[in-house]
Amino acid sequence: MASEVRLIKGLGDVADAYDGFILDVWGVLHDGLKPFPGVLDVLHRLKAAGKRSVVLSNAPRRAIPVGRRLTEIGIPPTLYDHIHTSGEETWQHLKRRDEPFYESLGRAVYLIAPPRDNDVLEGLDLKQVDDMANAEFILNTGPWGWDEDTARYESMLQSAIARRLPMVCANPDLVVHHQGRRAICAGAIAQRYETLGGSVRWHGKPHADVYKRALALLDVGDRGRILALGDSLRTDIAGANGAGIASIVVASGIHFDEFGQNEDGHPHIANVTAAVTQAGATPMGAMAELRW
Repeated sequence: MASEVRLIKGLGDVADAYDGFILDVWGVLHDGLKPFPGVLDVLHRLKAAGKRSVVLSNAPRRAIPVGRRLTEIGIPPTLYDHIHTSGEETWQHLKRRDEPFYESLGRAVYLIAPPRDNDVLEGLDLKQVDDMANAEFILNTGPWGWDEDTARYESMLQSAIARRLPMVCANPDLVVHHQGRRAICAGAIAQRYETLGGSVRWHGKPHADVYKRALALLDVGDRGRILALGDSLRTDIAGANGAGIASIVVASGIHFDEFGQNEDGHPHIANVTAAVTQAGATPMGAMAELRW
């Protein structure tokens, strides 16, 4: 068992030790419909203290529409410095074709995506096809509906395996809490495709490329003065570990049921420590939700 994870009651307890903050979106800033209760207060306080912040999301959409959605939810762009997404990184690679993997891709794409992601192909020289037999690669941004599981995609993944089609995954998350319900994400479909023997190019947390861009946007030279906050040990915390920056796991997201709550509303640290040991991802602390 790893050393017991430190309980952080509020970000104000540790904020002075850091100059830059990388903030996850779902499960940390909002629940899909509204900001968590203490979020706006935290963002205002960080701004007032001259701290820099980058919103880093595994959303499979470009940064601008994700920023617009944050504003609609009630988190205006004046409260953070920059936003970067796995979808933005994916789009940029598809546009530039700047790696051998992307240079080898064709132009005929089979899109696995919900209706809200229909704009992911805008500005790209790609042809969307409706038949896997005509596709040269798959772009996976997530399931078509909130209540689906990977079994819904088994036959089409088997067809893609037969043709050895590469897949681009624009969201490595396996699950998300949406309006109190657990829903699969693109990562669950991509993980199944890899299990079948498929080739997947992943974008987003915990992979190094997305942190390289986020850290450049943050523009804080000393990584020891940067703190990441996220709700996923597998993506947010493992990614921060790989980038060499400190992190706090926030219990208001996908680990909520696993961590549990004590009578004061804080996560059970024994449960957090057990989960950290199993995941092999090490945060410097855990907090119930993003609050000051």
